[in-house]
Amino acid sequence: MNSPVRVWLNRTYSENVHFIEQLRTGARPVVVHATHADPDSPVLAAADHGTPEPADLPTDAYVRYALDYCARHSVDVFLPRLHQLAVALARPEFEALGTTLLCPPATAVAAFAGKADGYAAIAAAGLPTPPWWRVRTPDELLAAVERIEDDGHTACLKPTTGAGGAGFRVLTRKPYDPARLAGWDHRVQVDQVAAALAAPAAGGEPLDLLVMPYLDGPEVSVDCLADRDGRPLTVVGRTKDGRRRGFTTDERYLEPVRRLVAASGMAYLCNVQFREWQGRPVVIDVNTRPAAGLYQLGLCGLNLAWDAVRLALGERVEAGGPPDVAGIEYTLVSGIQPVLPRRVPVRS
Repeated sequence: MNSPVRVWLNRTYSENVHFIEQLRTGARPVVVHATHADPDSPVLAAADHGTPEPADLPTDAYVRYALDYCARHSVDVFLPRLHQLAVALARPEFEALGTTLLCPPATAVAAFAGKADGYAAIAAAGLPTPPWWRVRTPDELLAAVERIEDDGHTACLKPTTGAGGAGFRVLTRKPYDPARLAGWDHRVQVDQVAAALAAPAAGGEPLDLLVMPYLDGPEVSVDCLADRDGRPLTVVGRTKDGRRRGFTTDERYLEPVRRLVAASGMAYLCNVQFREWQGRPVVIDVNTRPAAGLYQLGLCGLNLAWDAVRLALGERVEAGGPPDVAGIEYTLVSGIQPVLPRRVPVRS
């Protein structure tokens, strides 16, 4: 039982250096593998074995690469971020190698791979979302924006696929003001977006966007650990209001997450994000992976990263009641994380 557990993280976020550190505080020794196409990714230096991976493999070829990596390194637990759905579909092949995938079943991953399909799945589980419109043409865009503005709200958009806020924009009718060059500004003119939708699609892929009211209030990000069958075990919310952070066990947030996870069979780790719309919490995003901020739950005595690995190894993890989070408030600051030395080409 004390032999090291070999865990692999592929092309993951820089913040998962904290996930790696949490694995090292578990009850068993771990050997962490990390691969990334960016040689300067901090996770490569944080891992015991940091390895560059191919940058542009097609999906099928990447799955073959992942199977080969697991076989060569006798990986016990594989936490996939890149090509998560394709990897999940190949679960039997990984299991034949003795590798457990630390991700939900392919059906759950597919349900939330795109935001439009994800919102449909959220609604099917009986959870509220903000009003939203899928737009691919200038006319669809203008109709959605006009409905939002007629109700007295500001419109925003995001791509139907993506993560980390990439592509998020607030829509405005105002002309461009040079003063906007001085700060962080995510506004874009409605007419500019309409023109982009009317233009020929680059690479043959037309723009596919979601338009909805802009919700600028505090965010609640709920982390959930579920067993292999998607039964929720631990659910805790993290509150974000400007720089101030905290935790919540308010059932207005936790109970909908339990329902969504159970309905979709979303095993292991996931994250559900809320904001308020017309005085009630609504779901704005679902991630079928551990959130970058999962490590922050260590402040209330939880290590869901290690608990998830235990579940992957077939160990029993008991359902836990809500932790005592009263009075815990904090903020985030940047720190120093080494990167691997650069390889200098040898010149003849």
